[in-house]
Amino acid sequence: MTRMQRRQLVIVLLCHFTAALVALGMPPFFGLILSDAFAVRGTQWVGWFYVAPTVCAALAAPFWGKAADRWGRRWSLLRAQLGLALGFALAGVAPEVWVFLGALVLQGFLGGTFAASSAYLSTSLKGEDLSRGLNWMQGSARAAMVLAPVLFGALISVFPAQDIYLYLAFLPILAALLLGFATSADRPRPDAVMPGEPTRSTPTLPTEWRRLWAVQFAFNFSMVATFPYFIPWVQHVTGVGALAAGMLYSLPHLIYLIALWTPFGKKVGWGTKTGLAIGFLLMALSYAGQAWSGSLIGLALWRIVMGVGMTLGFFVLHGWIAQLTRTDCAGRTFGALDSIGKWAGVAAGLAAGVLSGPAGLSAPLWMGATVLLVTLPLILTFRKPIPLDAEAPKQVTT
Repeated sequence: MTRMQRRQLVIVLLCHFTAALVALGMPPFFGLILSDAFAVRGTQWVGWFYVAPTVCAALAAPFWGKAADRWGRRWSLLRAQLGLALGFALAGVAPEVWVFLGALVLQGFLGGTFAASSAYLSTSLKGEDLSRGLNWMQGSARAAMVLAPVLFGALISVFPAQDIYLYLAFLPILAALLLGFATSADRPRPDAVMPGEPTRSTPTLPTEWRRLWAVQFAFNFSMVATFPYFIPWVQHVTGVGALAAGMLYSLPHLIYLIALWTPFGKKVGWGTKTGLAIGFLLMALSYAGQAWSGSLIGLALWRIVMGVGMTLGFFVLHGWIAQLTRTDCAGRTFGALDSIGKWAGVAAGLAAGVLSGPAGLSAPLWMGATVLLVTLPLILTFRKPIPLDAEAPKQVTT
């Protein structure tokens, strides 16, 4: 990776982190915003507000991906940052609850910074460099998830929760200015063909992409299913306070961040299907272990195992994605992946809500483990290795 490529990567990571900090950090405080700012007392509404931007993002991601290939990936990234700024600002000044919901819908439709950032990075990074870039992109999201609860918890003790949305709307504006002045534009390819579309070449990519999409869906589903009810479940099982429960929640994400800075993060970029299967198996075992464990130490150990499995899964999947991605249709590629991830999150959140009532708060852990184990044969029966070859993906001619 050249010096210029590293500079571009750092700028994109910084800009994505500022967007992820708000987009991922504020939803846990929706209950507080709804009750304090809009006098909404029904807790059932929190889940709907939580899901709304995710559903909208899943619907919009394929469209923005095609637009990025047509008009440019940097243009799409700037559009995403400014779209988030508009959504955040509207949420911060919303006088009624329906306006606040509209702001979240707007945030979902106009956002998508992860997919836009990944597509833009693919214009200058290839192969293992792109794989590592995607690892760091995921790292910025993990860092936001670790820092946001602490930062916003402190800010809410000083400012009204809704007002924080307005103040933080300046972050994506500053990010857009930095991207506009410090990064270079790319050359759009409106005539490019997405892998999976009909071509006159041998149709090998569609099968590989379909398998990747299925594995990606299962991976995201299993993680998101365990998120919503983990903290209240830990407090119920162990009796610890919110701070300790939050630290346990953040532990796997810290493991991922630590791995990025170690030789492990540099070596594992392409991986193998065996490595991916091991990652899935470790996560499944960790979910079962957490569900059975009743002690704080036991939960911490199983959360560490989850972090290792999650890290291995992300690293190998990013290598797989980087190997298959073509620059000329990167917008549609990452738009499709982002949409799949969002739909997995929506399905997981709804399923966890349905199961947690009759089966208890540990049910999402068992569901996540089951999905991972069911997906293992899909990984192990894949005949081609990951990566599919040692070089950057070849262009598919039409």
